[in-house]
Amino acid sequence: MSLIGSLLIVIAGPFFPVLESFGKDLSSINFNILLMKVMLGFLLFAGGFHINASRLKKEGLPILTLAIFGTLFSTFIVGGLAYYLFLYFHLPIPFIYCLLFGALISPTDPIAVLGILKEAKIPQSLELKIAGESLFNDGIAVVIFLTIAETAGTGAQNFSIGDVSILFMKEAVGGVLYGLMLGYIGYLALKSIDNYKVEVLITIAIVMAGYNLADLIHVSGPLAMVVAGIFTGNKAKAVALSEITWDYLSKFWQLVEEILNAVLFLLLGVEMLVVKINSHILLIGVIMIVVVLLARWLSVAFPVVLLRRWVKFEKHAIKILTWGGLRGAISVAMVLSMPANFYRDQFLTITYIIVVFSILVQGLTIGKLAKKLA
Repeated sequence: MSLIGSLLIVIAGPFFPVLESFGKDLSSINFNILLMKVMLGFLLFAGGFHINASRLKKEGLPILTLAIFGTLFSTFIVGGLAYYLFLYFHLPIPFIYCLLFGALISPTDPIAVLGILKEAKIPQSLELKIAGESLFNDGIAVVIFLTIAETAGTGAQNFSIGDVSILFMKEAVGGVLYGLMLGYIGYLALKSIDNYKVEVLITIAIVMAGYNLADLIHVSGPLAMVVAGIFTGNKAKAVALSEITWDYLSKFWQLVEEILNAVLFLLLGVEMLVVKINSHILLIGVIMIVVVLLARWLSVAFPVVLLRRWVKFEKHAIKILTWGGLRGAISVAMVLSMPANFYRDQFLTITYIIVVFSILVQGLTIGKLAKKLA
């Protein structure tokens, strides 16, 4: 509904000057702070909060392999092909910025399809692989995105695979360890009282204070929020929370996730009002749909084929993981947070086209595909 709302805003914009004026006013907002420093932490914590850790552990190897290697692989495939596609249309964009686009468009967001896939009665293990991979590839993709953005900000001539790898490892490993510590502190705080109002506030404090502190100590806030969400949601539910408190907390974070997803799509629609659209960019956006799907298929197929010796994968797992890999709120948040000098307008238009296709075409057909394959 929020995506359709954003489409209506884009269509109505030329006929209602007040909408374009509103779009220009909105552009003055610092999206980097709003999205990357505030909303993203809430989105990722909410996603982790409802994941079953014991089931997640059983699928840990394929989930982490798909999330880490799959996201890195997809980033370079999309970035490389985008670079040559822009050159073909005589719109040269430096490789570092194309790589940045590859990072922001690689994470998947199954919020719209998990309900559909449950109705299609896919195996529970495959459902968990889709949800777990999406949750961790969101965090990994944001780390990659911020690492590349930092490199692009200091100058592409300073690009060094060694330096970038060290920065990535520090952010990723540090983020996971920090998230565990944050989750444990949150669990102790929740265990000490039995008051659902205060306990909701404690989880909000974990996100707001924890995410900002992660930035200060230079570890990955997104990954920390994913881990803290999983730890708090599972440990607290098992030991620290009454049924009433868990019911309130669970519904609160589910609502937060859905509201933020809706807000992000509407923000994207309003931002599209002030973007000058180039016909070549529109064509590139349509071609990039195929590129992103190809990259998704390759980044899923290679890990699945390699892991089949040790891990049991469901029949047609590659097809369902590929077509069910929708692009959503995380990609929208990252593209909106880009500075204008990073070719933001071009990538904003392309991202919008991919997200619209992803949700309206893939999202509305994945259920039929899953039932047919079943």
